[in-house]
Amino acid sequence: MARMRQWVEKLEVPSEPGLTNTQLMLTNHDLRPVEPERRQWRWYNFIAFWIADSLNINTWMISSSMIVDGLSWWQSWLCVWIGYFIAACFVCLTGRIGAVYHISFPVVCRSTFGIWGSFWPVFNRAAMAVIWYGVQGYIGGQCVTIMISAIWPSYANLPNSIPESSGVDTKGFVSFFLFWLLSLPALWFPVHKIRHLFTVKAIYSPIAAIAFFAWSISRANGIGPIVHQPNTVHGSALAWAVVKAIMSCLGNFATLIVNDPDFSRFAYKPKDALWSQLFTIPIGFGITSFIGIIASSSSAVIFGGEMVWNPLDLLNMFLEGASSAERFGIFVIATGFALAQLGTNISANSVSAGTDMTALLPRYITIRRGSYVCAAVGLAMCPWNLVSSSNQFTTYLSAYSIFLSSIAGPMICDYYIVRKGYLQVKDLYTARKNSPYRYVYGFSWQAYASYLAGILVNIVGFAGAVGRTVPVGAQYIYNINYFSGVIVSFTMYYILTRFWPVPATSETWNEVDVDVDNLSVAYGEEVEPYPYDGDATPKTDDPTDLGFAPSPDQKGAKAGSAAAL
Repeated sequence: MARMRQWVEKLEVPSEPGLTNTQLMLTNHDLRPVEPERRQWRWYNFIAFWIADSLNINTWMISSSMIVDGLSWWQSWLCVWIGYFIAACFVCLTGRIGAVYHISFPVVCRSTFGIWGSFWPVFNRAAMAVIWYGVQGYIGGQCVTIMISAIWPSYANLPNSIPESSGVDTKGFVSFFLFWLLSLPALWFPVHKIRHLFTVKAIYSPIAAIAFFAWSISRANGIGPIVHQPNTVHGSALAWAVVKAIMSCLGNFATLIVNDPDFSRFAYKPKDALWSQLFTIPIGFGITSFIGIIASSSSAVIFGGEMVWNPLDLLNMFLEGASSAERFGIFVIATGFALAQLGTNISANSVSAGTDMTALLPRYITIRRGSYVCAAVGLAMCPWNLVSSSNQFTTYLSAYSIFLSSIAGPMICDYYIVRKGYLQVKDLYTARKNSPYRYVYGFSWQAYASYLAGILVNIVGFAGAVGRTVPVGAQYIYNINYFSGVIVSFTMYYILTRFWPVPATSETWNEVDVDVDNLSVAYGEEVEPYPYDGDATPKTDDPTDLGFAPSPDQKGAKAGSAAAL
């Protein structure tokens, strides 16, 4: 027993001295506000980040469902621009919180949902990140299959020794495992340094995509029949098809909207995370979807059949009868898609899962450890079963945006309308009764009531999306599911906090400049620095110098029930 206790103690994450057991459940180095030394993301890093993130297989295919629903190519492309511009606005709204206060999504959640109430939204986000990590990794494995097949054609005919009931063959598993294995080194680097991976991807992957685009047009001697294909729906049906198309873009971005503070907190200054994200997102995703539309249109001419929307399927078709030079070109392009999947898996899944797991068990987990736990579970969950065994799996995952929209609504309302930018940072790491974020036993009933309202408005329509018969009105509401979720939860939170005010708000806009170099979250104790970057020793007992309370000349802040820090 003693030896087991020693092993458990070895697993503990170094922490600031003087913390209580309760505080050890709420903080570690990765959860603390980012000190200036690690704020290394400049505006061009965010541009590279979003260019890299936009170059993925899902974005390539984003217009396919819109065209199948009856839109013309230009209508679907216009919807992509509109949808991702709206998504960029939401990203900037949540990202500013991280950029100003240098805190991650799990810590931002505490101000809205409560110190303990934040665990449920964080757990939801972590669970989905882990599932998506496995699924995106499996798609990355398909890229590896093409890469190897382009060099060694015999790999395509690799004998299968795995039972058919397992849902995967030997080739598919080996490719997935190789992608999974090669992804592990990228999880080691801290978030403020991983920006270099996105810079590499932002250069290589677009070049590969453009080469594929040009090659497709060249082989088809044109851009194919899609430019002559009109919309097949009209009137109200056309209007609803446009709405659904825009919502599909927002649904695909639902996870990145709530977890943008995980990256924006590393911004050198808040403006670095504003304009770069606002414009790069719609441009990057718009251009990628356009490349996908034209390349898919060209496939109908090249192979004389239906358009092939999946670029991996199209690359596989290019492999048939390819020369050695063409095989090398396919290898280069497939490598670009594999790199794209790796970057997307890190930005949307591993970092988010690691950050969320850190918040759920900060005494033992860091972002790095959480990322590796995410990778391990992503392998163990056998993602090929999820993809191949359920036709409704993608529908369920996409529909999960209704839960994330109901988290984003109260968060945005709380920060911009209710608190007007005012947060007491130190109290986000304490569960004391006088903390303004403790609410009722650590839970904000206003936030949870708003969260449930945002879900309930969409839940009937969600049942219809997975095959149930529901009223047409519910279907219409669900067609705008992300908007309805955000608007209802946002409005409900505003109304409830007007009648039952929350503490620690401000009468005027009042974002507090946080000096995280000297921020100590111990309960008023002088402490020694602990072994991390930055100095954790407070230089004064004055809370205004520690950066977690407003200075005397900052007007308009209401102390609420927790003025005394």
